[in-house]
Amino acid sequence: MNLKKYIFVLGFLICTSAFSQNTYVFLGSYNLDKTAEAIQIYQLDTVNGNLNKIAGVKNIINPSYLTVSPNGKYVYACTDTKTPNAGSVSSFEFNPKNKSLTFLNKQTSGGENPVYVSVHKSGKWLVNANYTEGSVSIHPLLENGTIDSIAQNFQYIDGSVHKERQTRSHVHSAIFSPDFDYLFLPDLGADKIRCYKFDEKQKKPLTEASVPFTKTDIEAGPRHFTFHPNRKIGYCIEEMAGSISVYKYKKNGSLKKIQRISTHPDSITDGYASSDIHISPDGKFLYASNRGKENNIAIFSIDGKGLLKNIGYQSTLGDHPRVFALDETGNFLIVTNVNSGNVIVFQRNPKTGLLKKVGNEIKMENVSCVQIKKIQ
Repeated sequence: MNLKKYIFVLGFLICTSAFSQNTYVFLGSYNLDKTAEAIQIYQLDTVNGNLNKIAGVKNIINPSYLTVSPNGKYVYACTDTKTPNAGSVSSFEFNPKNKSLTFLNKQTSGGENPVYVSVHKSGKWLVNANYTEGSVSIHPLLENGTIDSIAQNFQYIDGSVHKERQTRSHVHSAIFSPDFDYLFLPDLGADKIRCYKFDEKQKKPLTEASVPFTKTDIEAGPRHFTFHPNRKIGYCIEEMAGSISVYKYKKNGSLKKIQRISTHPDSITDGYASSDIHISPDGKFLYASNRGKENNIAIFSIDGKGLLKNIGYQSTLGDHPRVFALDETGNFLIVTNVNSGNVIVFQRNPKTGLLKKVGNEIKMENVSCVQIKKIQ
């Protein structure tokens, strides 16, 4: 290699490496030991997929699900999950320069066992879903990142047909529409995807949508929901049925089902425990995690109409992949395996959609959630 070419390649690698240090990985866990770091933060090296730890926080119980504010300054967590007669949401300030995560405050979640938390694009509202009591709460967010007291709380009591798991409502996630003007609430216990209109300028932003819910198939157990980048199609993963339902989305908040497809091969006929669902930024592939017997990521191609076709499965190299995430470039997929307590980084082939393990494996007891954020 001549000197000029060597200098060019060296400069490229240095720039690429520096750029890669702007991507952060946030891990939450079910951790009853307050002396352990229940939230940990890593830098993702987007050249080789390695994770390098930079911060952690102790003295909190079961921060099972996390989200990061749009500006990257704050981390919000469901806390005191799976804790009898308890449930809270907590805020933390993240300082990448100081490599620190600092607890700010917490508020009641408005129901037992909070399992999902979302932030409005304005950074002024926090929404959390409470699984056990079947409810959703809305909290204002203050300019310093702290969570204000509950502005609205909606409780549901209706269930569905399964005699053990659907005796009452179990709201499992809270997802904003692409324009952030609607809020969707997949309800595993009621076999419904609930919907509210969201007006960020009001003191009580949620009002009933013209179509207040979409009924799923019986014993589907809707869990998580995501939208295609084209903003016209929504996808709901169904935990109990091990399926994904595909919906046409209209801007009045209504959903019309156009496909239902299994997340499992034909050889798996029971024991479904599907959990998380995400779409690559280019809109060409969808990924869904299966726990239980399989412990894998199901991979689907997406055609021009938004319909799915299964193209393969990738082992998560662990037990119970509850949550996974794609980075903003779509180059990496990171999965958390709760029971085996390990975090695996996969590199994604943008042409085939298939996954390949890269980087180092992280061990974290009862790790349950991952979020990835590039912060300038």
